[in-house]
Amino acid sequence: MSVDPSPIPAEPPLEGARAREAQRATWVSVGTNLVLTVLQIVVGLLAHAQSLVADGMHTLSDLLGDFLVMYASRHGAVPADERHPYGHGRYETAASMVLGLVLAGVGAGFLVTAAGRLQTLDALPEIHPMALWMSLLTLAAKEGLFRFMMAVAERLRSPMLVANAWHARADAASSLVVAVGIGGSLLGYRFLEPLAAALVGFMILRMGLMLAYEALGELIDTGIPPEEAGAMRETVLHTSGVLGVHELRTRRMAHRILVDVHVRVPARISVSEGHRVAELVRQRLCAAHADVLDVLVHVDSDEDERSAQAPALPDRTQLEQELRLALGLSGPMPVVLHYLGDRVDAELILPPEVLFDPVEKARLLERVRTLKGLHPHFGEVALGCRIAP
Repeated sequence: MSVDPSPIPAEPPLEGARAREAQRATWVSVGTNLVLTVLQIVVGLLAHAQSLVADGMHTLSDLLGDFLVMYASRHGAVPADERHPYGHGRYETAASMVLGLVLAGVGAGFLVTAAGRLQTLDALPEIHPMALWMSLLTLAAKEGLFRFMMAVAERLRSPMLVANAWHARADAASSLVVAVGIGGSLLGYRFLEPLAAALVGFMILRMGLMLAYEALGELIDTGIPPEEAGAMRETVLHTSGVLGVHELRTRRMAHRILVDVHVRVPARISVSEGHRVAELVRQRLCAAHADVLDVLVHVDSDEDERSAQAPALPDRTQLEQELRLALGLSGPMPVVLHYLGDRVDAELILPPEVLFDPVEKARLLERVRTLKGLHPHFGEVALGCRIAP
């Protein structure tokens, strides 16, 4: 296993800049949808094209979605606080859920409307050709808006903006339905409009359900794909001081990932060194995987598996008391304890005058043998002294 001993600095967050860019892109969508809504409804009424009026109402629903996106983007960028220690990224998730449900509702509406039109073909009014030009203009504008929004969403890695971009694509598809229906009606094939509307209604319904399902997966803390988790596991394993990965769990919060990982380290290292290893793991994961927001590292010793199967061992207070009584010691007695499977090893730091006295040293060694007989949970008991500051 190759080891890189040097820590890698974490990438600084850019949540404020990200939120501002998301809002700028959303304002472009708001302006486009506002203009198209007015034009579609006015031209649809003048041209007796009810499908164009309905498409205008569909575009109006986009405006509501755009304001929802801006609200979620602004509140999602609020820093973490006492009540929201992981930040407010789930605002984006909730917005994605709502937009997905809106898409599903619009798709279902298309299906119902198309079914009604197929049953009343003879009652459909004559359509003016200007409705066709308006539907083609709407189609071009919606497709352009989709490509613009998707480019921003991919750059910012925002599921919320992806949902809003696909909302624009759904509108482009509905505009295509309107164009085909109006064109078919002008050519005398009046059944084409409701038939195409039913097909695109199903597509919109499916897309909305998919977006809502993905948002639901995030709300119930679904983990990241196995290949991404495997890459994170490799990053942890190649951190200096890590002997193995016991468990790695992930969950998403908007475009970021929260990670919990258990790492195995040598059992006899100090607490401060174990903390250092944990901090290296956190730094390396944040640096190597840009989506990682935070990492919680739990340190396990390489003896933890045996310890879990062993009977319960006494705590420090009881062990120190047993050592004092058995060795006949009083006063300060620094003790380092190592819980190793079914036993505890102890390292005692004694004054130099105690260990350098042959009589006292022999007495202590005899008492150590007695201690291990009385308390079998003790393994090795080492006696030492500090001879330098």
